[in-house]
Amino acid sequence: MIGDEDEIVPQGIDVTTPHIARIYDYWLGGKDNYAADRAAAERVMAATPTIKPGVTANRAFLSRVVRFMAGEGVTQFLDIGTGIPTADNTHLVAQAVNPASRVVYVDNDPIVLNHARALLAGVTAPTAFIDADIRDTDRILEEAAGLLDFDRPVGLLLIAILHCVPDDDDPRGIVRTLMDALAPGSFLAVTHPGIDQLPEQMSAAEKTLTKAMGYRVTFRTRDGVGGFFAGLDLLPPGVVPVQDWRPDPDTPPSAITGMWGAAGRKP
Repeated sequence: MIGDEDEIVPQGIDVTTPHIARIYDYWLGGKDNYAADRAAAERVMAATPTIKPGVTANRAFLSRVVRFMAGEGVTQFLDIGTGIPTADNTHLVAQAVNPASRVVYVDNDPIVLNHARALLAGVTAPTAFIDADIRDTDRILEEAAGLLDFDRPVGLLLIAILHCVPDDDDPRGIVRTLMDALAPGSFLAVTHPGIDQLPEQMSAAEKTLTKAMGYRVTFRTRDGVGGFFAGLDLLPPGVVPVQDWRPDPDTPPSAITGMWGAAGRKP
């Protein structure tokens, strides 16, 4: 293994401060992370052993919910907080159902941007990447409209991103603004760390991740996650542990993940 001192650091990128996308990459077994990311990831893992099963189950949820939306006829996807590309990216899952599916990814980490450019260079189907923070809804919607037709249904994916938006920044308002711009028949999918799943462990993880990131992360209750679906038709089975949302047949029982997952449809 290459030592920390031998790591090649991309020019102009601060790798001394942990970033959530690179922390998730480490938890998923990726190589696109740095010493600060790994140290933060290990501290959170020490606080709660559910974190790695949660990240893995979270990724499986993404595949299932995209397949579901595509099966419902959705051919456009807006994936905000996409993270570093790994297996079963949104465009691969959607385009396996319908090769004409269009996907716009959004993230604010330069490392993610570099990987996205390399990933999308070999993609012939309509796929794009926006370098933006989830709070910058005007920019996201304006740039996404270059590829997506907002007069037709869109699948909005907010997978393990909303806990990075504190209550003071009005995360419900952000979701409402994004969904208001989408056509009836659009879908919203959310996964989110649950402070009321294994409360003692998740509270410790929340505090550890907040300290490591240098900004507040907010784990929310089941009801808090359900609030993101105000005005939408919440799909069965509702807000459930992420591994229990429409699991694939014959899937063995998963470990407790500490993550909520849900999807809803705009009437």
